[in-house]
Order: sequence, then C-alpha cells, then structure tokens
Amino acid sequence: MLDSTNVQYPPLPLIKTWVWMMIESDNPEIREKGKSNLIASFGSLAKANEYLANQSNK
Repeated sequence: MLDSTNVQYPPLPLIKTWVWMMIESDNPEIREKGKSNLIASFGSLAKANEYLANQSNK
C-alpha cells in the first residue's frame, strides 16, 4: 500500500500524461520516456497503477 503522506508525487495531470505517452504514442522513444518517468517517480509501474487507482476512488 502506498503511504502518500510521506511521499510527494507529481501532479495527477502529469502522471496521466506519462501514462498516455506510454500507452498511446506510436513513437517508441516517447513510450519509453513515459515509462521511465513513471518508474522514476513511483519505483515501479505497479505502484504508479496503485496510486492512480487510489486517486480515481477519491
């Protein structure tokens, strides 16, 4: 479980942009950049996904 009280995550619109880059872009370099930004911010794609799921429940 993510403890967002101690961790400062990027703004939600930026995170959604990175997800879009990773999923929707036809350019492999853009896809990789979105993925690497998410991993750099959350440590893994699974944690990024968990964070987004928690945000959508608020």
